[in-house]
Amino acid sequence: MNNLSDTSMDKKGNSPFKIFLIGFMGSGKSHWGRIWASKIGIPFYDLDERIEEGSGIKITNIFETEGEEKFRELESYHLKKFDDNNNFLLACGGGTPCFCDNIEWMKSQGKVFYLKSKPELIVKRLFDETTHRPVIKNLSPAELLPFVQNKLVERERYYLQAHHVLNVEDLDESSLSFFIRKP
Repeated sequence: MNNLSDTSMDKKGNSPFKIFLIGFMGSGKSHWGRIWASKIGIPFYDLDERIEEGSGIKITNIFETEGEEKFRELESYHLKKFDDNNNFLLACGGGTPCFCDNIEWMKSQGKVFYLKSKPELIVKRLFDETTHRPVIKNLSPAELLPFVQNKLVERERYYLQAHHVLNVEDLDESSLSFFIRKP
């Protein structure tokens, strides 16, 4: 079904809206997530922000001091804290669906939307943000496009497990309206 009301009822008899946005960093998950959540009238969360709030440490510092494996454990832990939440839109990190069976968990909880973007558009968006993104922090401008292309190939098998694929180039404020009908 294309609506979110096919999920189980909450304690008040309402159908919960659990929406997960996945895709590569720079694909617009946080940008569009904020817009769509406001339009739908549900809370928006950014998983990276929740990890930083919960741990009290910036993600770049977690990567540097604890490593990616520890970060992925924290990421999965904070993601699964949404188990008891209803009616939210969550922008996940670019690697979230690729580790710890997170994609299966998200699909069992709600609807997963993959924001698919061309590598060139991602690089254009990330070019000035490399110092804030631990996975690309040490890459030169010449290394960025091949890195993004390779990572997209690696992660696409997870991203394509989403319930719906939305092309970033076609997005607007009403892009989710086809898929979401409030009961």
